[in-house]
Order: sequence, then structure tokens, then C-alpha cells
Amino acid sequence: MVTNFRRCRRPGPGPSFTMTSRPTVSIIGKDGAPTGNTHPMPAVFTSPIRPDIVQKVHTGMAKNRRQPYAVSEKAGHQTSAESWGTGRAVARIPRVSGGGTHRAGQAAFGNMCRSGRMFAPTKVWRKWHIKINQGQKRYATCSAVAASAVAPLLMARGHQIMSIAEVPLVVDSALFEGASLARTSASVALLKAVGAGPDLDKVAGSKKLRAGKGKLRGRRHRQRRGPLVVYSPETDGKELVKGFRNIPGIETCPVTALNLLQLAPGGHLGRFVIWTSAAFKALDDIYGSTTEPSALKRDFLLPSNVVSQADLTRLINSSEIQSSLNAPKGEATTRRSAVQKKNPLRNKQVMLRLNPYAAVFAKEAANKEGAKEGAREGAKDDAKKGGAKKGPAKKK
Repeated sequence: MVTNFRRCRRPGPGPSFTMTSRPTVSIIGKDGAPTGNTHPMPAVFTSPIRPDIVQKVHTGMAKNRRQPYAVSEKAGHQTSAESWGTGRAVARIPRVSGGGTHRAGQAAFGNMCRSGRMFAPTKVWRKWHIKINQGQKRYATCSAVAASAVAPLLMARGHQIMSIAEVPLVVDSALFEGASLARTSASVALLKAVGAGPDLDKVAGSKKLRAGKGKLRGRRHRQRRGPLVVYSPETDGKELVKGFRNIPGIETCPVTALNLLQLAPGGHLGRFVIWTSAAFKALDDIYGSTTEPSALKRDFLLPSNVVSQADLTRLINSSEIQSSLNAPKGEATTRRSAVQKKNPLRNKQVMLRLNPYAAVFAKEAANKEGAKEGAREGAKDDAKKGGAKKGPAKKK
């Protein structure tokens, strides 16, 4: 049984996961029991798990293995045909010349015609490959490696890991000395001893006949993926590849050239990876940490989260923050469920609720208007008094 799961939580704002890491990992021996030796967990297993970056990088990398294809430039035009023009009660499409056969008079060249060319014939100069930033590829690889140590992600992907001791699963490199696992039978016995037997049975029972024309193009069968064996060529040797290559679903990969297409097939995180102890120890030198750069990758530091805890919902609901918050004020209460909307320009009480200064403003406006009215009345009185003092005009 898997007894040591790593917790994975879904954060609120971003697509990454935040998890805790074990300090050490046990090294498994030939009989499937721990040897007693342990190794500290490499820092790469604490990298943020970003499914969006993994999916994008995987899509681009998968396109870099495509082979150009195109139809013949002469296809559909290898016949002499001319249009009959108008006035013959037939379409103006070019028609095959000659006689004495059914082919004569048939439409040609068009994409709607039998034996005609296709619309927009494919060309070999199509943009087949995609350039991917090196930083994105490294980020995606680190995320895939970190996801391989999360047991729920492995089980969600379909791997049968209920009988293994723990993930990541590390096997002692002493088992591969002297090309002792160059035979397929010895490799299968080791996989069954460490608890990977159910996953092998799942792969063997998943082989199905492919639907569609792929059966005719070298892709007749399809099956699930099994464990990925990561080894160190300098310590473990390359003979173990011969022992694993004929087992259905099993793939091998050197630790110095980890491939995202193998770590996350289909762009889906959670590949079951079996590490040799030498390969597991080399991860720190290859990927470094968040503070120490890698010894083999120039100018590379492990990616880290911008915030230490991205689960904002858990932070807000934590007892530490909730104990410091004020009591909730509750919802606003109204006398009526449906309040009639009134025009504040016509209703003074509504205007005063919206703008308490409206009363002062109206009073000041009234005072100004009264002062102007008084000034106008005074001017009229002065004009009348001045006219009475002058008297009537003299006649010449």
C-alpha cells in the first residue's frame, strides 16, 4: 500500500499546485523491501505544478516530430481539358477533350470534380515545427517531475500503484551492476518485486485495435503507458535498456535527458516513474535549487511560487485570520421588500437622503436669488424718483 502521500491542494488564483515534501526517500532493494538507506528529497520535487505550461509545451514539442506531407503538384491537372463556354446548357467548368470514351466531356480540374485537384493543395513548406522557449521547457519538465511524486495524480492518470511502498519509487543502483538486468525476465521480476506488477497487467490488457485509417499507416494498435524507468548511464550502464525495452508500456530515459513527452504523455501530469538511486541523487546537480543554480544547466534556478501559500480560501478561513477580523455587520435591512423608486429632483426628502447638503445649497441659492430681486426693485425705485425730479421737457 502507498503509505506516504504528498498533499496537493487546488489554489484559488492560479493553475499551480502547492504541496509539502518529505525530507527523505527510502531506497528499495531487489526483494521489494527497503534496504535501510535513504536519500534526501531533491529540490526539483518541490517545484510548482503548472498543468497549463505542461500542456502548452507538450503540444509544441509533439509537433517537432512531424514529417512534411503534400499532394503532387500535378495531381488533378494531368489531362487536357477546356471549357465549352456558354450556350451549350452545361456548366462552364473545363471538360476533357476527345471522344470514344466516357471520360470525354467530363468536368476536370475543379475541386468539385471527379479526378480533380483538391482545394488549396497541401505544400511541404507549411510551418511544421514550433519554437519553444528554453525556460518554458525547463519549467514544464520540473513540473512533470514534481507531479510524479504526487500519488493522487498518478492514480488519477490510471496507474496501478496501490501495491508499491511509496512515491517516488527509488530502486538501488547496485541491482544493475554487471549488466545483471540485461534480460527481460530479470527486469520483469524486479518490477513485480517492487510492486509494479499490477501496472504491467493493466498495460498488457489495454492493447486494442485502433479505430480509423491509422490501422493502415503503421499505428494498428494502441495501449496505455506503463512505468518510466529513469537511470544514470555512468553508474547504471546502458545494458538495462535491453532488459526493459521489450516489456509493453515500459520506457527508459537517462536522467541527463529527461523528456517531457515521456514524463507527461498527452500533456497529462502524473507518470509513474521508477528511479535508480544514482539517477535520483543526480537530480540536485542537474536542476539545483531555488537559491543555488544548476551545475549542468547554465543560468537556471528552480521555479518557485510567488506566494508561499496560494490557497487564498484556506488563508481567509484560517483561525489566525478569522480571530483578528471584526464581527460581521450583517445584511442591510429595509422596511419593504420592494422599495418604490422616487425622483430626487422632485421629492425633497429623497434628495436629502441622497445629499444632506442639498438643504444648505437650496437655502444659499434662495438667499442669492432674494438679494438679486432686492437689487432689481431698488434700481426700479431709483429710476422712478429720478424721472419725477426732472419734470416735463421745454418746448422750443
